[in-house]
Amino acid sequence: MLIDSHCHLNYKGLIEDQANVLERSRAAGVGLMLNIATRESEWDAVLDTAVREQDVWATVGIHPHEADEHPHVDTAKLVERAAHPRVVGIGETGLDYYYDHSDRERQQKSFRSHIAACRETGLPLIVHTRDAEDDTLRIMRDEMEAGPYSGVIHCFTASGAFADAAMELGFYISISGIVTFKSAKDLQETAARLPIGRLLVETDSPFLAPVPHRGKPCEPAYVADTAKFLANLRGESVEELAAATSANFRALFSKVA
Repeated sequence: MLIDSHCHLNYKGLIEDQANVLERSRAAGVGLMLNIATRESEWDAVLDTAVREQDVWATVGIHPHEADEHPHVDTAKLVERAAHPRVVGIGETGLDYYYDHSDRERQQKSFRSHIAACRETGLPLIVHTRDAEDDTLRIMRDEMEAGPYSGVIHCFTASGAFADAAMELGFYISISGIVTFKSAKDLQETAARLPIGRLLVETDSPFLAPVPHRGKPCEPAYVADTAKFLANLRGESVEELAAATSANFRALFSKVA
């Protein structure tokens, strides 16, 4: 069984055909999917999908792109919504300095609010970071000193040094279909050496469809293609990789039944 540790089932590209998307995913051997929230307006829909589909779980969070529009979403609001039995993680959150769709200080404040919610709930953090390695790591370290929390760097594309630093803090590293791209040589080198006990796989669908599905909307079924490529890259069987990443997911997202 494979687990898609990060997908957006309620986004355009999947929501229009969600029932069939889920059936194709199950047929491809995907046993669980984590449906990620990125803005408050979609929390109810993300949660409704997880309530309706027993192999889908949910998160609550504010993407860094959305930080400017959500100054009212504080730790207390995140904690309140995370009490639902189908909510198993906080995020995605983090920092994105590539697009700078939100003010950087606002992104950082939101990031810290999410971490505080993780501490209070005991749920893991889902981190997005792009062109912001130094500040992401600084905040993660600062907050870890204030009290322990767990989490994952999702859709990992950062440096190998960042991966090492994140794992030192106890974080997991999640690999998406980007690893299959011909241009992703640095990512492939890092992914090949990551400890199997710290590895997750994801699609980030409907984005970033792996080879051989480039140009199509991504969907959770395609995590099987990423897993096959990654297993070959690492010299492991797909079965070994699937078993390890599924066990890692359950260890991190321990609220999953």
